[in-house]
Amino acid sequence: MAKSNNQIRIAIDAMGGDNSPFSVVAGTVMGYRILRSEVKLFLVGDTQWIKKELVGLKADNLPIEIVDAQEVIEMGEEPAESVRRKKRSSINVGMTLQKEGKVDAFISAGNTGAVMASSLLILGRLEGVDRPAIAAYFPTEEGIALVLDVGANSDCKAQHLFQFGVMGAIYSKYILKVKNPKVGLLSIGEEQTKGNELTIASHKLLDSSDLNFRGNIEGFDILKGTVDVVVCDGFVGNIILKFAESTEGFMTSLLKKKIRGNLFATFGAFLMTPAFKCFKQSLDYAEYGGAPLLGINGVCIICHGNSSPKAIKNAILVSTDMVRKKVNKIIQEKLQEDIAISKPLSKKVRKIWS
Repeated sequence: MAKSNNQIRIAIDAMGGDNSPFSVVAGTVMGYRILRSEVKLFLVGDTQWIKKELVGLKADNLPIEIVDAQEVIEMGEEPAESVRRKKRSSINVGMTLQKEGKVDAFISAGNTGAVMASSLLILGRLEGVDRPAIAAYFPTEEGIALVLDVGANSDCKAQHLFQFGVMGAIYSKYILKVKNPKVGLLSIGEEQTKGNELTIASHKLLDSSDLNFRGNIEGFDILKGTVDVVVCDGFVGNIILKFAESTEGFMTSLLKKKIRGNLFATFGAFLMTPAFKCFKQSLDYAEYGGAPLLGINGVCIICHGNSSPKAIKNAILVSTDMVRKKVNKIIQEKLQEDIAISKPLSKKVRKIWS
């Protein structure tokens, strides 16, 4: 697994997801055919199954390596216990490859809780990060908003939300190419006194930093694109994420019901087909690959359980970008500055926090 020049090495969990190993292997092949010599790709999982899929895709001659892992953590298994028990699972093996410096990034569409638990157990956190966060992409009227946390941390403290804001702003700037990301704190009103104890305390910390903090935002501001980075705890974020994921199916079903049986509506829908395709594309999670797990001492992309080959391919592109732009190094450096929360807390922030 020697590294060649500036080649990025990525391990992909071939056994994770509802459609594994086919979708994962197919997406990996797509990713390789785009990046080619820029990357070295490793498929982690059952060797025989992976080889069979590569042959079926006529890709068995590509320089994609297979790393055998005979155990699989299923979607319904308890994350922490299964990570400890199944030490040779594809998730654990992939994380260990990164820990040992044999790969630069890991991608999985498997059990999200297990990926999170394994990353903390094997890779650990970046210095200055108390809680890693899962960041999700939301299409908006202005482009894309990054929402974090969307499920890693149900219970948070203000300093955790502050760190989410820092990590989200850095990711937005270097990966999403937003020059000076606007950061907003999700609450029930725009006034800084609105919200629960967590949001009020978090507002003080975010407002004291040099982030481009725009104060509190409300739910309707997310899709309007009022800010580029939306900060919230994982309990609220996961509810928003699951609700958002249901909107495409709901709107498609509603449109079909309204159009069906109406000749003029059917003809109008036919003329609107290109617009409908663009609309559907903007809501498709596969366009964004997966959700980066920010704050761990490594690069990890968590993909949707039902990920298509396209989603896996895009996850490979995003993880390559994260490694090249050294996002983790920038996060760590930022959290060690006086204006950010580190360990110990800076005097400036400690005064507010107390």
